[in-house]
Amino acid sequence: MRYLLVTALAPPEMHYVADLRHKGIEVIVQPSAHTVFFENIYAQNQDERTQNVWAKADPFTLEKLQGVSARVFHLGPLLADDISVGLIKNLAARGRVSLDVQGYLRKVENNKVYPVDWPDKKETLKYVDFLKADEAELQALTGQKEVTDGAKLAAAWGVKEVIVTNGSQGSVIYSSGDFYVIPAYGPPIVVDATGCGDTYMAGYLYQRIKGVEIQQAGEFAAAMAGLKTATYGPFWGAEEEVARFLADHK
Repeated sequence: MRYLLVTALAPPEMHYVADLRHKGIEVIVQPSAHTVFFENIYAQNQDERTQNVWAKADPFTLEKLQGVSARVFHLGPLLADDISVGLIKNLAARGRVSLDVQGYLRKVENNKVYPVDWPDKKETLKYVDFLKADEAELQALTGQKEVTDGAKLAAAWGVKEVIVTNGSQGSVIYSSGDFYVIPAYGPPIVVDATGCGDTYMAGYLYQRIKGVEIQQAGEFAAAMAGLKTATYGPFWGAEEEVARFLADHK
C-alpha cells in the first residue's frame, strides 16, 4: 500500500522530513513560518491529559494537494484553522475522506487548549466517510451524552463510519445502523499514550482499504494502538507483530 504524508513545517524541523524520506516514506512539505508545537501533560491515568500550544503552523492549502490522488485522505488537524471546509470538499471529490475531528473542537487562549463546538460541522461532515472522535469529543460535537445517540446523530449528518474511542475502555464503531464494540488491548504497563488515536486510525483504515470487515478492522486497530503504548514515540512494528499481539490478548 502506498502512503503519502503531507505536512506543514518550519525550516528548523526539516530534518524530520529527511529522516522519514530515508525510511522510504513519501513526504510533501508545505513551508510554514512555524511548526505546530503541542505540549501534552498526562495525569497518572494516561487516559487524561491537558494541552498547551506554543506555536501554530500555517493552514494547509489546496496548492500542495492539487496533484495528489488517493483512495482515502486521512485528515488530522490539530487546530480548527488547519484545514478549511473548502479543502475537505475538494478532497471528497477525489476520494474518501477520513477525519479526526479533535482539531475542530479546540480553542487556544493564552496557549491553553479549551473545548469548543464546531460551527461548520453539519456543512462539512456530509463529505466525511470515516469520522474519528473520543467520547468527550463526540459529546462536544453532537451535544449528546450517550455514545450511541452521538454516533447516530453524526451518521445522520452524513458520516458513513463513526469511530468512537475511549482509551483503555475500548472503542465503538457505528455504521449502517449497526454498532461494533471493540475491546482495548493493552500491554502490562502503558509507557506513552500520545498518538494512540492516530495509530488506531492508521491500522483501521489500512484494514478497511484492504476490504476487511469493520469488527476485524477495529480489533486490529485497537491492538496496534495498544502495542504502541508500550514504547515512546510512534509505532514501528510490522503487521505480523500486531496480529500476534491481538491473538495473545483475545
